[in-house]
Amino acid sequence: MSRFRNFHNYLRRNLYARLSLWIVLLSSLVFLAALNYLFFLARQTVRREAEQRAVQILDNTVLRVNGILEDVEIAADNLEWLVKRGIDAPDKMVDYAQEIVRNNSVLSSGSISFEPYFYPEKGLYYSIFAYRTYSGDVRWQQEGDEDYQYFYLDWYLFPKLLQKPCWTEPYDDVDESDDKDMDTGMIVSYCKPIFKEDSVLVGSISLDVSLKWLSETVTAVKPYPNSYCILVGRGGTYLVHPDPDKLFYQTLFTEGLVHADPDRYALGHSMQQREEGMQVINLDGQKSFVFYKPLSTTGWSVAIVCPDSDILGGFYRISRIVMYIILASMILIFFLSAWLTHRQLTPLSTLADAAENIASGNLDSTLPEIDRIDEIGVLNRSFRNMQSSLVSHIDQLTKATAARESLNRELQIASNIQMAMVPHVFPSREDVDVYAMMAPAREVGGDLYDFFIQDEKLYFCIGDVSGKGIPASLMMSVARAMFRILAKQGLSPAEIARQINDLASEDNEQMMFVTMFMASLDLQSGVLNYCNCGHNAPVLISGRGKKPHFLDCKPNMAIGIMGGFAFEGQTVANFRGKSLFVYTDGLNEAENAEHEQFGEDRMLFLLAEENFTNAQTTIETMHQAVTAHVNGAAQSDDLTMLCISLSA
Repeated sequence: MSRFRNFHNYLRRNLYARLSLWIVLLSSLVFLAALNYLFFLARQTVRREAEQRAVQILDNTVLRVNGILEDVEIAADNLEWLVKRGIDAPDKMVDYAQEIVRNNSVLSSGSISFEPYFYPEKGLYYSIFAYRTYSGDVRWQQEGDEDYQYFYLDWYLFPKLLQKPCWTEPYDDVDESDDKDMDTGMIVSYCKPIFKEDSVLVGSISLDVSLKWLSETVTAVKPYPNSYCILVGRGGTYLVHPDPDKLFYQTLFTEGLVHADPDRYALGHSMQQREEGMQVINLDGQKSFVFYKPLSTTGWSVAIVCPDSDILGGFYRISRIVMYIILASMILIFFLSAWLTHRQLTPLSTLADAAENIASGNLDSTLPEIDRIDEIGVLNRSFRNMQSSLVSHIDQLTKATAARESLNRELQIASNIQMAMVPHVFPSREDVDVYAMMAPAREVGGDLYDFFIQDEKLYFCIGDVSGKGIPASLMMSVARAMFRILAKQGLSPAEIARQINDLASEDNEQMMFVTMFMASLDLQSGVLNYCNCGHNAPVLISGRGKKPHFLDCKPNMAIGIMGGFAFEGQTVANFRGKSLFVYTDGLNEAENAEHEQFGEDRMLFLLAEENFTNAQTTIETMHQAVTAHVNGAAQSDDLTMLCISLSA
């Protein structure tokens, strides 16, 4: 008590002491208010940048996994084509099964399985199973016996019953091979039924991906030291999780059965419903940010879990350090301000004026030279660093903006060049009516169309390059140029397809391909020669009162997949009085916000209702219909349509 009384008397007798105390108190309030606001902004900035980083890594992870799954599906499509081509040679299935596993590093195994007694000489069971050993070799065996009746297993039954390809949930098919060099861990399979041309089921293709390998791919990159990735199935079951006890036997809802957790239920339902977003929940006793996104084909969802301590831990540590520095500074100011007040206020006032000048936008303003190491000196150096950082940041932002604008200009130029490559002036003749349109999904696209008249023959084509963007546009340009060069030599559509395919398949390391429909129409005789290269079958409109139908097209492969393929052409002997509507899958696969496709049935219905008057009206009517269907949803693929009509 006596010490407090003496201190109180000291303050009453000393102006410098009272002034110092008021300075300390007021400075403390001002600094705390300012720092609280700055900390709030800094926390928001740190969190926002952390979220952006996590979302970017999540997007990259989803792209990586989707790419793996798409590679498997493409491999299944290629294998299906090989199996159908060699269906009469059962022993070739051994080579096909081994080659598909050997040439696709994502696959751990795969099988080609057939219906019972499909090959009478092979008996009840005939299923070729190829698998990769630990050493990287590919081996095979014929599977199926009384203890392993494969045609009753999920991977065979699901595509058979669904009549379409599907991904299975993970399973441990330990009986598939007796080879000890094979990894028999959990796998997930892409299963695809094999049908004859008469829609009779032949068998099934099953390509397997090791879940252990997939887990290593998913968890390869993480944004923070204590963050981790999880992968859940359609029912919420953990497929990838750092805790092995939770894999395959627990779901996102399991822990909520013991203690009600609405946030966990909300997260689980969102991921089950293939939604994308971020939620803040308590996991394992700590606040965590969960960023989640669905995979495109399997119904699974990937999530990155980032503990709050990882995202904001550095911010909290810096906040404490800053607060300690401020507290120490206030104590020092209290003891020194009694005899340093005047000396302190003068440079501080100068610094405040300079800081105010900087805050008003004069970033190049010169700060005063203060050769001190106390709080004023620290503040001066902090302002210098801040000034330097702001100037540097604005300069980088200016350069980045300029670079982005330059890129946008270049993309616009590329778009203009691409659109200029396809013809926009249509023949003004009474005997033939031609009209076309192309709407890329990006600045540049992978669709193409072309037509020209030479020696009273109308040559025309339409195509769709795999992928989008610059690579697709380059291949589009090559395909269009080759078509025009070869067509002007008077070659048949099948021969044109063969030569373009041989050229495109050379050094095709990116495995890009293009589906094309190309034809030549003799305007005098009315004979239509055509060749369909893996493209959507065009719609033939025979005239008023007749139902439009798809043109008969032989199953030629797409261009660029394999050189030396013999393309088969077809002929319509009399095309007079008929019209042909050719399109890319950007029409029938156009989706609205509810992921409902435009569909071929709707397209045929509209063509029947249109009562064809001219090519332009048909194209414009179809474009208006698909625009109304998507109802503002983002265009997912390039859209190209071409209509040809020959008078009777």
